Amino acid sequence: MAAIPASGSVSSLKSLWESKIQKIQDKREKQARRPRSRSGAAAGVWEERHALARLRDKVKTRDGRLLLCLEREEWKALPGCLVRLSQVQEWHIHRTGLQKIPSFVSCFRDLLVLDLSRNGVTEIPKEIGGLTRLRELLLSYNRVRVVPEELGDCESLERLELAMNGDLDRLPDKLSRLRRLDRLDLSMNAFGAVPPCLLRMPALEWLDMAGNRLRVLPQDIHRMEKLQALWLQRNQLEKVPESISRMPRLDTLVLSSNRLTDIPPVMEDMANLRFVNFRDNPLALEMPTTDGGGDDDDDRELFGREFMLTYIREARKRAHAALNVHALSRA
Repeated sequence: MAAIPASGSVSSLKSLWESKIQKIQDKREKQARRPRSRSGAAAGVWEERHALARLRDKVKTRDGRLLLCLEREEWKALPGCLVRLSQVQEWHIHRTGLQKIPSFVSCFRDLLVLDLSRNGVTEIPKEIGGLTRLRELLLSYNRVRVVPEELGDCESLERLELAMNGDLDRLPDKLSRLRRLDRLDLSMNAFGAVPPCLLRMPALEWLDMAGNRLRVLPQDIHRMEKLQALWLQRNQLEKVPESISRMPRLDTLVLSSNRLTDIPPVMEDMANLRFVNFRDNPLALEMPTTDGGGDDDDDRELFGREFMLTYIREARKRAHAALNVHALSRA
């Protein structure tokens, strides 16, 4: 008869056997995981290469510059591999659904134009300040709510477009450091006042603030000495400050669709003012209208410079007549 092993001995053998089985299972699981991680890494590398290849196909040469042009393709985020194309000097990315400007944009030290119009951009990164050679930043038709003060470090910026961002209602004071900015478009936003920093931009020549919520213009608006064109239509302005007559270079002034009830007489002396539009304002003095249908150009001219001058003359005549009536009544 075979010997029966003691119970303690059986337990030891069982434990040893279970331990070996566990090690085998652990080894198999580890081996099973390894191919998956490798395949995942390989897939990531492949995706990055594919994205980089797509981006390279969109790089063009124009006037000796390298341009990245993306139009009507889905790029809600730009991949990090884009930094390998840091020699690109212009970004033209439109209608891609892009939601954010990547912080690595600061790696593009030679970037001259950043045109991201008609996307879904909600934020401008602080790293934008590293683009000291940037000349144009175009972000119209996006969802930008806040402009970082670091944008003031873009010392070469000449053109800034932020039209139709909806909730944008202020600019940081440090943007006054943009000493070369000559064109600024802030139309179709929520500005309730002209940002003070604009009055300290020495090169500003063209300003569009149409379609905002402006109620008043700054009394020291004449500090924008080089301003040539000022677009203020579709606001809530009730008055034009007399200091506007001290803007010697102002050539174009559009004030249609506001709440103006008068035109300052001093505007008659603005010899450089070539085009002005006062259409659709509740001006206190009724002016004669032309007969007939007239085309749009004639209609605009009716409320243009000649209209302004005629209005001022008629207002003076009425004021003098009222004075004479008052004098006779007291005699």
